[in-house]
Amino acid sequence: MKFLSRAVLRGRVAALVGLAAIFGMLGVFGPAAPAAHAASTPPHFADGFGLTVVGQPKWMDDNERTFTFQVKSDQVPAYSVLPGQVSGEHTVMVTLPAGYDGAAATRYPVHYTLHGAPEYPNAPRNKIITERATEGLPLITVTPNGGGRGWYSNWVNPGALGRQNWETFHLDQLIPLVDANLKTVAAKEGRAISGHSMGGFGAFHYAEHRPDLFSYVGSFSGDLDFNTEIRAAVVGSELLEQYGTPAVAADAVFGSPVWPFDGVWNEQSAAQHVRSLRGLGVAMYAGDGGDLTVDPVLAVAENRVRQTALVAAANLTAEGIPYRFADYHDGSSWAEGCTGKHSQQACIQADMNDFVKLIMKRLRHP
Repeated sequence: MKFLSRAVLRGRVAALVGLAAIFGMLGVFGPAAPAAHAASTPPHFADGFGLTVVGQPKWMDDNERTFTFQVKSDQVPAYSVLPGQVSGEHTVMVTLPAGYDGAAATRYPVHYTLHGAPEYPNAPRNKIITERATEGLPLITVTPNGGGRGWYSNWVNPGALGRQNWETFHLDQLIPLVDANLKTVAAKEGRAISGHSMGGFGAFHYAEHRPDLFSYVGSFSGDLDFNTEIRAAVVGSELLEQYGTPAVAADAVFGSPVWPFDGVWNEQSAAQHVRSLRGLGVAMYAGDGGDLTVDPVLAVAENRVRQTALVAAANLTAEGIPYRFADYHDGSSWAEGCTGKHSQQACIQADMNDFVKLIMKRLRHP
């Protein structure tokens, strides 16, 4: 066997190292060890439309699909907060499509989805539901703060909190802010809106008031009819501190709930004002509570919101407006783990999955 001198050996090792570096740069060998994830920067947001950005976007995890940012609004300068919230600072959660590039020309439609009460816009389950439903799709999803009891409305008697103009905040401020800072299809053909429970009311409420903004509306177990016991649920949310502190008066949001002073309740009841949804895609989802002896509070709650969807469906039919109503009863045929109760993640995931498929057939997208 022929032995090499140390000088020759060192020279050959150095040459191999040099070749490895060159091939590594060319992608032939690849990295010597797994490279750490190269973090990207989420989009930067500028102030505007009455909103001040007080917290720039930050990714919620290493997947870099969903970020949150915080704004202050002159329309809701303070609000009843849930634990961990800062009154006057509104967190907004945004999920981007894979491959989103703020420097590219590609524009995406936006799905606004409204949370229930009392809930956080960036609750972990909201992120999971959104990311699963939109995997691989060219769609931006925005979940704004609606407060623990905001009811997606401009309040009649906000009291010491000051203005509680949630509708103005979302429709006149947040939507144009999103369009100005993200690559969106900034038109009716590029927007849909949906919501769960309180948010289901909010989605119909917003679409009825501003059909020029949205192409599709969806209610997931929404509180659509204020001429039922839903009125008591709204009042309860105003009075109970679990929906945020400080609690507010029973007439804060929609005025007096007692006839003959309940005119605002009647004007804002979504099930009775579906006429303006003509031309929009409309979808509703609800169970019947399944076995009402199991989790009776959530079972009965879902049973009653289903009745509000039936009223909305009857009024849509009377107006000749087509709609989809996924009336899945005990949930057994709708989704694994869904038993037809209110606020079940498995049910809401199936609702969202179905709704996203519908809107992607209607919205303008890449």
